[in-house]
Amino acid sequence: MKTQLLVSKKCEYGLRAVFELARKANSGSMKIQEIASAQGIPSRFLEAILVELKNGGFVVSKRGNSGGYSLARDARDIHVGQVIRLFEGRLDSTESRGVPTADRAGDVAFSHLWKRTQAAISDVYDQTTVHDLVEEETACRCADAMNFVI
Repeated sequence: MKTQLLVSKKCEYGLRAVFELARKANSGSMKIQEIASAQGIPSRFLEAILVELKNGGFVVSKRGNSGGYSLARDARDIHVGQVIRLFEGRLDSTESRGVPTADRAGDVAFSHLWKRTQAAISDVYDQTTVHDLVEEETACRCADAMNFVI
């Protein structure tokens, strides 16, 4: 089952690229094709996304044969919400719903619900680091690998 809150594909690809660089942080720089292949990202999109991530201060690039991309700072210092904001702008999607007019019963209550929901989502994004995601992935994969039947 795939569940994903409303972020663009570009944003998802950006998060996946940062995740992959964090996952392989001890291996040095990664080439675009390596990141694209590992995360299922079309390389033609990834090139532009990495430029945005570089301009946003999340990644650095190195030219040459041993070149590629790596994280600009420790994965513990990169929060998911920061990366999302780079690609999506503000996380407050409730503003597009407008100011509650109270024309219909429930307009005010639903408006407040959407704002509380968005605040909760923003809190999760802002409290989750890329390092947390890598650790969670590693822990879940290890648990799955040890759960075998003979």
